[in-house]
Amino acid sequence: MKPYHKFLVLALACLFLKPIDSKAQEQVKFKQPSLENQQSWTMILLPDIQNYVKFKRNQPILDVMMNWIVENEEKMNIKMVMCTGDLVEHDDIINPDPKKMDQTGKQQWEASAKAFGKLDGKIPYITATGNHDYNIFSYTHKPKTTHFPQYFPADKNSKNQRLLREVTANVYGNPSLENASYEWKSPHGKDFLFLSLEFAPRDTILRWANQVVNQEKYANHSVLLLTHAYLNFKNEHIETAKYDLQDANYGTAVFNRLVKPSKNIEMVFSGHIGSPNDVKKHLGFRIDKNAAGKNVSQMTFNAQALGGGTYGSGGDGWIRILEFLPDGKTVKVRTFSPFFALSSNTQNMAWRTEDYDEFTIKLN
Repeated sequence: MKPYHKFLVLALACLFLKPIDSKAQEQVKFKQPSLENQQSWTMILLPDIQNYVKFKRNQPILDVMMNWIVENEEKMNIKMVMCTGDLVEHDDIINPDPKKMDQTGKQQWEASAKAFGKLDGKIPYITATGNHDYNIFSYTHKPKTTHFPQYFPADKNSKNQRLLREVTANVYGNPSLENASYEWKSPHGKDFLFLSLEFAPRDTILRWANQVVNQEKYANHSVLLLTHAYLNFKNEHIETAKYDLQDANYGTAVFNRLVKPSKNIEMVFSGHIGSPNDVKKHLGFRIDKNAAGKNVSQMTFNAQALGGGTYGSGGDGWIRILEFLPDGKTVKVRTFSPFFALSSNTQNMAWRTEDYDEFTIKLN
């Protein structure tokens, strides 16, 4: 064998015997989200977005999340987007402390509405109102007023408007999407009713919600309830809160007065909770029976203090992907960050796969 041939053989041997970099392995393993079953449909659950919009620097991360949803609408068969509320950090502040937020209340509402505007005319979305969306952090505490109707009117998204069925009056006496229901039939022929309730719903709102879900025309629908403050990180219903509100109902009351007496509420979604850089303190899950003896899967999902706490990134772009399989009963839950998925240097962090972040729910 000629000398240069020996050198070539040696070089090739070194190439194939070179240890594989573990980080490179992780990057090779990364996969963008895809459907387990091509006949499935998907719902995206967004956590509280207040810490994305309160700082100008964080708003592009929210854009990444919304752009991912639009980009993957067809691939993931995305049919609905739900957000747990707290669309802003402060409803009406005009002189923010730049260390705590650098956007006025008006600027925050504009940023929130603009982000959801990416979905307008493309995908229906429903958002709860959270405590930060009301003026309870301002000079007046009663009643809990909000600019939500101004920035999220019924005609903002034509896809929403087609599904809208029931609304009731807010504290101003005007019909508002703060409390509304939407009817939708899945590609598998299953009837759904999405019901969204304001933060700490008033007694009149719970009575209205009961009337809605008990209508004969919705008797065979699967009702998915969206509200803001419902479960804590110990998987317990929230009993009370520190806000100066007299006519207010939190998780325990909402469960006892609406969810438990119902015969068709099958899922409840909420946000609200969190602790700096502690994933588990942003999450809650439990299953209870309703009056018909059916399981009600109740999920709290948030991320607002991940990525540096209250004044960090806003939540590192985490979303929940809920894949509804064609059997009409199985829901696969996964937790993903389109933000981390952007770069090959962070794609190894784009999935959370602990059992509290990746699991299966069985509907009735």
